[in-house]
Amino acid sequence: MTDLTDRQRQLLKAIIETYVKTGEPVASEIIEKSCDLGVSPATIRNEMVKLTDLGFLKQPHVSAGRTPTSMGFRLYINELMKERELPIVDEVSIRQQVFDQRAQFSQMVHAATKALAKKCNTLALSVNDDDIYYTGAAHMLDLPEFFDIDVTRFVLSLFDEYSLLEKIINLAQGNDPLHILFGEETGFDFLRPTSFAFLNFETQHGNQGVIGVIGPDRLNFPVVIPYLRYIGEVLQEARRT
Repeated sequence: MTDLTDRQRQLLKAIIETYVKTGEPVASEIIEKSCDLGVSPATIRNEMVKLTDLGFLKQPHVSAGRTPTSMGFRLYINELMKERELPIVDEVSIRQQVFDQRAQFSQMVHAATKALAKKCNTLALSVNDDDIYYTGAAHMLDLPEFFDIDVTRFVLSLFDEYSLLEKIINLAQGNDPLHILFGEETGFDFLRPTSFAFLNFETQHGNQGVIGVIGPDRLNFPVVIPYLRYIGEVLQEARRT
């Protein structure tokens, strides 16, 4: 557990969830009006300064509110976030789409990637045996983070340069097959407003691959993560039948 007070954790959660909705730096006045934290505006401001000093928040401009850092997002994902429960109808639909293509591994993975993009409303990708596939690129056009043509161009160029995409994927650490990477952790300036969520999977037949999404740093992780885990389970199960 990270050494923050309950109030700081509650405040960080409120700031991140507000930022995910708006995409704008979050000011203390917004938190005071929209979240019932039971403390004064001055206390909220003071706690936001502390969270900034600790590295969980950052202040893009002198007069602006705060946005989460990758450190803040990781605390949220690991300790504060509540994953959404997948609708049964979505589970059935995804399973059917994947199982219909299980005779051919690549086609099965493509079907899973399409389902992931549709359910998460973002760009989805898969990589296996040097086969790079992506879908849902149009979703990027709805997000202000991708209004910058240089950011969008760099993201799309990853699918033409396997070595670069592989380098980013290989930055992931840990034994959990599901990985989260934030653009500021990749070393590429044009990826700073982005994040990656991807899953390493392996079937009973020895087929290996990676499936995931690319979106803004404020990716809707409570939705994306359960869909990603479920699709990974379906891919593995489909190849056993």
